Amino acid sequence: MAKGDPGGTTRSRRAAPRSKKGAAGDPELVQLLTPEGERIDSATGPDGTEYRVDFTDEEYRGLYRDLVLVRKLDAEATALQRQGELGLWASLLGQEAAQVGSGRALRAHDMAFPTYREHGVLYCRGIDPIMPLGLFRGVDQGGWDPNEFKFNMYTIVIGAQTLHATGYAMGITMDGKVGTDDGEAAIAYFGDGATSQGDVNEAFVWASVFNAPLVFFCQNNQYAISEPLERQTRVPLYQRAAGFGFPGVRVDGNDVLASYAVTRTALDNARHGQGPSLIEAYTYRMGAHTTSDDPTRYRIASEVESWQAKDPILRVRAFLEKQQIADATFFAEVDEQARRESVHLRERVLSMPNPEPVTMFDHVYPNGSPLLDEQRAQFNRYMESFEGSAH
Repeated sequence: MAKGDPGGTTRSRRAAPRSKKGAAGDPELVQLLTPEGERIDSATGPDGTEYRVDFTDEEYRGLYRDLVLVRKLDAEATALQRQGELGLWASLLGQEAAQVGSGRALRAHDMAFPTYREHGVLYCRGIDPIMPLGLFRGVDQGGWDPNEFKFNMYTIVIGAQTLHATGYAMGITMDGKVGTDDGEAAIAYFGDGATSQGDVNEAFVWASVFNAPLVFFCQNNQYAISEPLERQTRVPLYQRAAGFGFPGVRVDGNDVLASYAVTRTALDNARHGQGPSLIEAYTYRMGAHTTSDDPTRYRIASEVESWQAKDPILRVRAFLEKQQIADATFFAEVDEQARRESVHLRERVLSMPNPEPVTMFDHVYPNGSPLLDEQRAQFNRYMESFEGSAH
């Protein structure tokens, strides 16, 4: 588990500072680890902010372990859905670095507001991976305590969580919890498609006007379900922030080090009273939008292959190998741990009870309601009509 802060110390093993300008055809973004596993000393954002990280060897290995475990657990959930054990699953395949990097950048008292795909951030917040599977199996509503883990419940309504996060962040300011190193901040996760939603733009307005200590973290995975990025915007998404009066930065979302550095800086700026900011994590959804989606209908194989060369896990492994931070024994141990945890996750999902359909009425209102009682009775009569019939 990575715990180091930007500006820490470690052995010198990095390449010289590199311009933020990407290779030909690539967007301009903050990058600290190339797809080939070459370490970059520092990178500069559009406003001149310099980003860097220095982790211990153990922390570098911890980040790699996080990435592998998160991907393996996500793959197991996808398999469970395909086998009829989950109703739906939204995979994070390809977006592990953006989520692990930003998740590890959060301080213990910061609050996160996810969509329905932030399994990596959930993992980094110490929440049992079984929790979201209960939600997608229909057994419960997720089950974790947002106050205990500082991680709100999954939000299915696209973009709604940005308004929740804005209100929460405004409350942080009203409680006087900004302006110091111990101040609090919030972060709101959403995708590139959500930027077309009114809720997100309203959240930008309110956060800006009230100088809320909030980081908007957009995982630009290039597709809003089946609609490509060019159907969402004519300018880079991070540049939208300027129109609302706060800074924006684009980071290589497949680079866990840069994702950490940019998020930690943005959160620290927010907690010190410098207001909101927008991070565009430029990444790629390697799989389907959800398990109900068929991405082969709207994108070509060569595009996927080009992004596979930028795989967030392979680049960290290449870095660890080149710098002799990890050996074959370590990688095998991580793979075995991931296998064990995925098997354990599967066993726990299969042991979950199948709730009676009528229980969906149990927790709608804390004290019930006459209308709800009537609906429950109607539903019970409907279910009883099937008794004794062949299914």
